[in-house]
Amino acid sequence: MTKNELKYYSLLLQKKHRREENKFLVEGIKLITEALNSNYVCEKVFYTNAFFENNLDKINFLKSFDISIEQITRKDIERLSDVKSPQEIVGVFQIKNNLHSKAISNFIVALENINDPGNFGTIIRNCDWFGVETIIASDDCAEIYSPKVIRASAGSVFHLNVIEENNFIDSLINYKNEGYKIYCSDINGKNLDKILFNDKKIISLSNEANGPSQTLLNLSDEIITIPKKGKAESLNVANASAIILYELTK
Repeated sequence: MTKNELKYYSLLLQKKHRREENKFLVEGIKLITEALNSNYVCEKVFYTNAFFENNLDKINFLKSFDISIEQITRKDIERLSDVKSPQEIVGVFQIKNNLHSKAISNFIVALENINDPGNFGTIIRNCDWFGVETIIASDDCAEIYSPKVIRASAGSVFHLNVIEENNFIDSLINYKNEGYKIYCSDINGKNLDKILFNDKKIISLSNEANGPSQTLLNLSDEIITIPKKGKAESLNVANASAIILYELTK
């Protein structure tokens, strides 16, 4: 790898350059495998000598995809990672443009201002576990192709249709016009197990510190909540998503 190539690929750690180049980085063989098996286009895979020596079967697996793979130094791998102790392999993939794409499922999760990458990635993972195929994310949510979101999703980000919406509320209005009912989760609402949910439904989750926007509350058909038993002020939004999704899919 030349110095210019290293600089080019390392800049993909920044959202601006990911969007300009329409590419993102995936670290670790498990996540790289998830991306490859989900038909993401891989431009290149970089690995260290240590990875090669301990994972010859994985190298052969990568070669079966007819992709470019290249051995580089540990120091160079560190330049392609956002963590202090990176794994020994990094892939470069093309972004799938889901902006303004259309949901085709009757059960949608809508995320408003979920700006913590860990929470965002975990919600994606929870949706995958409970069989929710489509997520609509407002433009103030964390970016789905950031390394932290990808790690927190444990690869589930590659399985789902995550639609990034610049006009989040307008998009929800369009779905309402098509017969979807919006159920907004909030600390003050109706016990979710008392709700008779519509077949075509959107479950909205919002930033736990700020709660749902007034515009979203006004648009919603029902405000739902998880009943509180103890003295905790609130639930982590990712944990809340798991409880709600379980109740709706059990």
